Amino acid sequence: MTTFATMKRIMLFLIGVVSLVAAGAPHELGDTLSLGEVTVTAIKQSTDLRTQATALTVIDRQEAERNQAVSMKTAADLVPNLFIPDYGSRMTSTVYVRGIGTRIDQPAVGLTIDNVPVMTKENYDIDIMDVARFEALRGPQNTLYGRNTLGGLMNIYTLSPLNYQGTRAIVEGASHGTWRVGASQYSLLNENLGLSLSAQYNSTKGEFTNQHNGKRCDWELQFGARMKLEWRNADGWYISNVASLSAGRQGGYPYEWVETGRIAYNDTCFYRRTSVLDGLTVLKSLDRFTLSSITSYQYLDDNMTLDQDFTEHDYFTLTQGRREHAITQDFIARSNEKAEGYNWLLGASGFFRRYKMYAPVIFYDYGIEQFIENHVNSAIPEYPIAWDTRSFILGSHFTSPCWGGALYHESTYRWGQWTLQAGLRLDYEHARLNYRSVTHTGYTTYVLATGEVYSHDAIDIDEHGTLDKDFFDVLPNVSLSWNPWVGKNHTVYVAVSRGSKAGGFNTQMFSDVLQQRLMKMMGIGALYDVDKMVGYKPEKAWNYELGGHFECWQGRVQSDLGAFFMDCRDRQLTVFPPGTTTGRMMTNAGKTHSWGAELAMSVSPTELTRFNVSYGFTHAVFKDYNDGKVDHSGNRVPYAPMHTLFAEAKHSVRIGGDWNKLLTFAANVRATGDIYWDEANMLKQPLYALVGASITWKQERYSLQLWGKNLTDTQYKTFYFVSIQHPFLQRGHGRSIGATLRLEL
Repeated sequence: MTTFATMKRIMLFLIGVVSLVAAGAPHELGDTLSLGEVTVTAIKQSTDLRTQATALTVIDRQEAERNQAVSMKTAADLVPNLFIPDYGSRMTSTVYVRGIGTRIDQPAVGLTIDNVPVMTKENYDIDIMDVARFEALRGPQNTLYGRNTLGGLMNIYTLSPLNYQGTRAIVEGASHGTWRVGASQYSLLNENLGLSLSAQYNSTKGEFTNQHNGKRCDWELQFGARMKLEWRNADGWYISNVASLSAGRQGGYPYEWVETGRIAYNDTCFYRRTSVLDGLTVLKSLDRFTLSSITSYQYLDDNMTLDQDFTEHDYFTLTQGRREHAITQDFIARSNEKAEGYNWLLGASGFFRRYKMYAPVIFYDYGIEQFIENHVNSAIPEYPIAWDTRSFILGSHFTSPCWGGALYHESTYRWGQWTLQAGLRLDYEHARLNYRSVTHTGYTTYVLATGEVYSHDAIDIDEHGTLDKDFFDVLPNVSLSWNPWVGKNHTVYVAVSRGSKAGGFNTQMFSDVLQQRLMKMMGIGALYDVDKMVGYKPEKAWNYELGGHFECWQGRVQSDLGAFFMDCRDRQLTVFPPGTTTGRMMTNAGKTHSWGAELAMSVSPTELTRFNVSYGFTHAVFKDYNDGKVDHSGNRVPYAPMHTLFAEAKHSVRIGGDWNKLLTFAANVRATGDIYWDEANMLKQPLYALVGASITWKQERYSLQLWGKNLTDTQYKTFYFVSIQHPFLQRGHGRSIGATLRLEL
């Protein structure tokens, strides 16, 4: 709390700075100056995304604000076949798209913020102020964007001080003691140089109560700040530097034990995160081509501490503390886009990432009794044991440097109504894990018949080693597009691409490896194969797609249609090893097939009325997966929803015929399901729908929005898992009512 008192003071200071900058801004209050569009988004993509041979969804600023979309997670509801469940904490940024996704380690969908790739998924769930738009591209994007874009990519762009000037502020209050305040300033320092400063703070008291102590367990405090400096001149230079800071503290993990129907655990649970992201973009436009460089430095310091048994018994706790540094570099050369003929793109990229992690598991009295003493004493009852202390630590320390490089190329040839595009990426990655596993404890053995001490055994384990993995991949794509009517915005395409998701190491399994080593020293159990348990391979898939982007009625109707088939090999699945284990692990689970369809349509019969619908269907099944006990072939892939739906209707009324005074009514529905929770398909969350609505009064300089989410208070589940043979689930958020005041000066 002391840290966040400091954060609040910083927030007030930054708001003061924003006010001073606004006072000295070189334009009249309320003016919005524009120097023309800065097409930074065209670094790797066409300026017109709807001509591309890929499934995409673009969410503009008005739509994002109307639906409180401030992050990748909150925007996902508006995208067909993209699902980011809200459970656990902001560390658990699990992403599923088209049946692809896993709960831990590498993500299935990439994320860039102002062109800068976010290296670790622990930084995915961050609220961003003044989002200009979201771009969600579905299907493998590895050829241009590299690692962990097997399922797709989301680009987030924030407002540019070269395109927008003024002061913005927001105050929002909602159910469960939720508050958000923020302020930003966008200014031109001269005709070529723009600067923006923003800061925001949000908090919530939480919705779920830990019945063990009567306190809310999902409270949260978040702070964020960003500075963007942009410069361009008439000679074709563009330079942008975006620096951001995010700090958060939260409780989280409101997991309900299915057996009791209660959220009740007796030990501490929390997640804290501090992250820094700085991205430098340099672009030079020449007569025939453009040269670009994107450089970033990323820092993460986070700590997850769990009462990992999530019960009122003293089993064990887990801490996972990490500090990570990462550097990325991308060089791109691209021909200036021509409507006819040959266009090309050539790139080279590299990254270096290094983290240190401390991940101790602390066993307490009940855990020692249940997991060790009872186990041993039932096997050798004549010589019972008693642990020397009623707690001990299984310590794990890791250092993991990881680096990689890639060369990639994409060629495009346009002739008449046809466009042929082909690309290839050569990608290399090296991952290393330096580990050390330590425990110092002991036990006493007795003679049951006499009660005398038979022996005393000290357990001192200090093991260390290094694991290395190398990954090399060839990632091609090819597509053919057809514009059937010249002069009309219609595109029909067929595309084939190969994607990959990085392999790595299961650091959370080392406590189990150490536990098995301890049991083996006592003459019970078998040792784990460290390399087999800890390492996992990349996941790879071929994606086959047929789709189209269409417009009619002078652009009032826009629609996107698509069908896909994904053939995935070495599928990565998160599993909890059998028995009384403390960790979870990634495993490669044979082969899966996903096929489905997507529809997105917006209809604007008048300038004041609009209807949107986004629907996705996915049928994802195991084609070859046997976990050693059961053959799951033919079963649905868990955690991947079969249906996703977002539908919205809005209508605005002009007050007194003034376009600057609008009263807007909007209603929406978000539906998801069915979601299977396990590989055996024994449990599932049926399809559920959440109803929302809003009323917005907007004038030239301010707007006030009253909104509600899950107005019918629908009951649904967002997560299910089994730990130490106990099933747990998390309930979804219930009804929430809020109000948002926005100022634009």
